[in-house]
Amino acid sequence: MNNHEIDYKLHGDDMQFVEIELDPGETVVAEAGSLMMMEDDITMETIFGDGSSSFDSGIMGKIMGAGKRMLTGESLFMTTFTNAGKEKKHVYFASPYPGKIIPIDLSEYSGKIICQKEAFLAAAKGVSVGIEFQRKLGTGFFGGEGFIMQKLEGDGLAFIHAGGTIHRKELQPGEVLRVDTGCLVAMTSDVNYNIEMVKGVKTALFGGEGLFFATLRGPGTVWIQSLPFSRLASRVFAAAPQTLGRGSKDEGSIAGGIFDLLGGK
Repeated sequence: MNNHEIDYKLHGDDMQFVEIELDPGETVVAEAGSLMMMEDDITMETIFGDGSSSFDSGIMGKIMGAGKRMLTGESLFMTTFTNAGKEKKHVYFASPYPGKIIPIDLSEYSGKIICQKEAFLAAAKGVSVGIEFQRKLGTGFFGGEGFIMQKLEGDGLAFIHAGGTIHRKELQPGEVLRVDTGCLVAMTSDVNYNIEMVKGVKTALFGGEGLFFATLRGPGTVWIQSLPFSRLASRVFAAAPQTLGRGSKDEGSIAGGIFDLLGGK
């Protein structure tokens, strides 16, 4: 194993966090802002890029690694957590919104997983967090994730998160699965990923499911989420009272609306 070997335990159901056990000298790298808590003797260090061995050769390599992360909308920096003590210690990371944390052993998937932007949470040191360009024009424009997706490479443990319930599906050779573009969380590198337009004018315009869906062709493994964060955010925004921020006059209530109609300030 080139990556640090770490043990973990998942806690919770809809608002999960992961407990990672570090032996003396072991390190885990995590997305900035994902820390929940940590025990004594755990040291933190902010680094450029992901801290994988491929970026340790020089300053230019580190800058390139950080630049790739910027293209996916992530921070330039990541944080490493190292057990500097003489006994096993624990560090905890939480998901940023309701959903599930998915542990993935990259050595079981040919050392590479492609996932949606902002899905990465934490990983054993040595896992490379890069970018994956979508070469097909249609996939890039209409795939929900644009031209760029995250790429996790290595032979250690990585943790990604997604919204709602996560369904893992094994695709047989030639098997096709059509998925809402926002519901695709991750896939192995051998899955053929493309975008198709919804057939039928009425279905496309009035079906409420968007104009495009992702077509996944096996063999390979895919992970699907039941509640994309973008869908959750749009529903919350649509349900929010329009008078939000005007004060405390029972925003959203009938009395508040009548008060506004009468010219109340």
